[in-house]
Amino acid sequence: MNKAFVKETGDDETLSLLPEMPLGVRNYITPAGYRHLQSELQRLMNAAQSAAAHDENSGNTVFPEMSPERSLRDLEQSIHYLQARLETAEIVDPGVHAGEEQIFFGANVIYQHQNGKQQTVTIVGLDELDPANGRISWLSPVAQSLLGAWTGDEVTLESPAGKEMLKVRAVHYPVRNSEPGATAASSSDKKTK
Repeated sequence: MNKAFVKETGDDETLSLLPEMPLGVRNYITPAGYRHLQSELQRLMNAAQSAAAHDENSGNTVFPEMSPERSLRDLEQSIHYLQARLETAEIVDPGVHAGEEQIFFGANVIYQHQNGKQQTVTIVGLDELDPANGRISWLSPVAQSLLGAWTGDEVTLESPAGKEMLKVRAVHYPVRNSEPGATAASSSDKKTK
């Protein structure tokens, strides 16, 4: 998740930097992503407690550019949002596929474009997106093209720019997580739109 959870707009509203969950789509998340959201929730709850404990005259140390009332309201909104996302999260441990060469949720995939350029991505849930660091949503066109493929396969990426063939060079998974509640979702579940 990005370091800034909400941003201020000029019309006194807040916008979530996390994408909304599309209607009918399951909220898959890796165990590491779930732990990160839990940590972020705890951080926000601590900040809200601290902000509520401070007097309006003491200044806003949480978000200095905002009024204390605005800061607390934004924190409470972010806390509520995170709680809702955690309640709907379906933890999927990609480590159950360790050693496999087929692409499932949580896979770290090295693929090659037609022009020869190689790219590495990790297929994650919407709450774990970080495209700048190669963490793409399982709902993205690239991930949808790759899911279910095997090392050595060629897949077709259909995008607004047209069709492109991608060659799967390698598939890696993290070590299996032993946390209760972590499951492996089937490839048909992960292709649900």
